[in-house]
Amino acid sequence: MNKIKFHFGATSPFFNSLNKDVELLIQRNNYLVKARRLLWIKMIFYVSLHLSCYVILYALPHTSLVSFILNYVCIGLSGILLAFNVSHDACHGTFSKSKKVNYWLYHLSFNTQGTNAYLWKVRHTASHHLFPNVDGCDADIDNNPMIRLSPQHPIRRHQKFQHLYALFIYCIYTLHWFLFKDLLYLTQKKVANLGDKKYPLKEWILFFVWKTVYVFLLLVLPVLMGYPFEKIIIAFFVMHIADSLFFIHSLIATHLCMETQFPRPDKDGFLPHDYFTHQLATSLDFSPNNLFFNWVFGGFNSHAAHHLYPKLPHTIYPYITPLIEKKAIEFNVQYNRLTLIKAIKSHYKYLKIMGRQTAPHS
Repeated sequence: MNKIKFHFGATSPFFNSLNKDVELLIQRNNYLVKARRLLWIKMIFYVSLHLSCYVILYALPHTSLVSFILNYVCIGLSGILLAFNVSHDACHGTFSKSKKVNYWLYHLSFNTQGTNAYLWKVRHTASHHLFPNVDGCDADIDNNPMIRLSPQHPIRRHQKFQHLYALFIYCIYTLHWFLFKDLLYLTQKKVANLGDKKYPLKEWILFFVWKTVYVFLLLVLPVLMGYPFEKIIIAFFVMHIADSLFFIHSLIATHLCMETQFPRPDKDGFLPHDYFTHQLATSLDFSPNNLFFNWVFGGFNSHAAHHLYPKLPHTIYPYITPLIEKKAIEFNVQYNRLTLIKAIKSHYKYLKIMGRQTAPHS
């Protein structure tokens, strides 16, 4: 099998022109300094929010099951917002010039959500970011028996109804990630384009240490404080349902919808686009210039900008996205943009088509 590669990635006329304008815009307005300052402000805000939710759980007595559940839900959702706005940028090294600062910010803010930071970074930066929506090269669309996410995957009979049952599967996404997904990736030698993976003993140890910390904080410590275990389990489960639905519907349409492409390599292994136009064709923005959305979603709503400039802080994306859209029109490059609601609807429509036929835009 030929190695999959891009045409003329370093000489993309679209990106070369775009990059000149982006660099000029950033320099003229001192946007990089402002963006990094805002990044740290957001970090303080979301860390404080997340820790406050834990303090409320431990410091205030919850006599009502409803208030107890709501507290857990707030812990979970604030943790996701922390991951969106801190963990993701730190994973790409945008917080600081110091690798140690980025490392600790990323691992502390990500691992405390019950998911493994090391494993996710490997998949995210070395697989998904290189080849988004390319079958066999993007770990995010690996073939699975329940939901068909790529037109290159085989169709199973039950997937005809996947647009109907997907919501129920999505409800347990983060719980499955915490309990099973990380362990599966830790024990697999091949993940998408990543072959012969061998993880250091240190990461095996940290894997179980961080999982234990998460269990202690949300399941053991509340028991020691006197809360009934069945009450804790109910709250923990509802928290994961809320986390899963928020996480999935914030992110999944950014690549998996009717508007995005799923390019196939030719007989020589070349994908149809250069690297940069590929990133646009396979990504979708929702309300990318909305400062509130950027504050909440940590730049995931400006997905084209993130895939073109993963080393820039997400707080700068609202300023450079108009340039991306302008250059896309100028060079006749596909740029996908919807509202969040339309993006979610597009995803479920895509699931319906994927369950019955090969997508027309594959």
